[in-house]
Amino acid sequence: MAGAEAAGPLSGVRVLDLTSVVMGPMATAILGDLGADVITVESARGDTNRAMGSGPHPQLSGISLNLLRNKRNVDLDLKTDEGRELLLRLAATCDVFVTNLRPGPLARLGATYPDIAAVRPDVVYCQAQGWPSDSPRAEEPAYDDIVQAASGVADLTEQVSGVPALLPTIFADKVTGLTIVYGVLAALIHRERTGEGQHLEVPMVDATTAFLLVEHGAGAIPRPATGPAGYRRVLTPERRPHRTQDGWIAMLPYSQENYDALFALGGRADLVGDERYATGRARIAHSDFLYRQVREIAAGRTTAEWLAFCADHAIPATRVASIEEIVDELPESTHPVAGAYKVVPPPVRFAKTPASVRRPAPLIGEHTDEVLSELGLPAEDRARLIATSTGRRRGRPS
Repeated sequence: MAGAEAAGPLSGVRVLDLTSVVMGPMATAILGDLGADVITVESARGDTNRAMGSGPHPQLSGISLNLLRNKRNVDLDLKTDEGRELLLRLAATCDVFVTNLRPGPLARLGATYPDIAAVRPDVVYCQAQGWPSDSPRAEEPAYDDIVQAASGVADLTEQVSGVPALLPTIFADKVTGLTIVYGVLAALIHRERTGEGQHLEVPMVDATTAFLLVEHGAGAIPRPATGPAGYRRVLTPERRPHRTQDGWIAMLPYSQENYDALFALGGRADLVGDERYATGRARIAHSDFLYRQVREIAAGRTTAEWLAFCADHAIPATRVASIEEIVDELPESTHPVAGAYKVVPPPVRFAKTPASVRRPAPLIGEHTDEVLSELGLPAEDRARLIATSTGRRRGRPS
């Protein structure tokens, strides 16, 4: 796996990754899966994701084993003139520059878009941070919890449960990571056609809000409004898996015929043909009532019986799977330092240019010598920088 040549659709594209935590590293991991040569610049103290939860090595958490894959890692001290100069030399060799630093730190590092474009005029420069750079909040930190609250997620959970809550996943980070990827890909296509690079900005709050409003803009979108914001079908507390005689099932009757069959089997002849599910609009308007009936009926049979019934009547259904089961089904690989681990496969399957996992997650500074050698830095200078980096890491497990 290590060092294998890329065959993906981004083979030949080089990405300079100046990101941290999850949002940016997720985006650059996807670009790496697609074949890009991703060079990550990391400080000696290591990124937060290396310590997010348990892992098999002091520098590698279970999260970072997949989040950092397909990347080469360079340890540079960007607080020094030499480190900043080397960052610019690296940037000059890269097609894409991705960062989630706020405007102030980027300016202090000399790594703003004008700085990078001065050494690489056709660069695709993607800057992602919590808030738009032209807003009063541009310099405020914004982690996933903050953005979920600011973008409407917490309000939606309050509409369901009566109390504002956050989704049990780093939703805003991952939505923004995906947004970074499609923005970079679109800008690369533009560059291929015109030769022009450009600056992209992906504010987390904008990406998350746009994602939510796909359905939750609802009746508030027309002017004048024709109804409230929020897609009613998914804002009912009745929308959840149902208990069966021996487990749990997610079962979603979606058509008039689906409900006819379900109510007939469940002994609810009084509901067969009911106007409350006669049309799509009616089913949405009466979601609370309909889902309650499904839940009561579901308790009368086993999960296997319901799955067979749903298959016979084309009703979407599945048993509830645990996270542990899902992880157990993943393929396994071996990290040269951390040992065996489960690989989350790239989710897009290309017929001609397959995505792949070619490099395991690197340790801090693992590729410093290799990458700086490619820049033409003399061996004695590389050795000095590596020794300095090792000194900065002294006291950390390695």
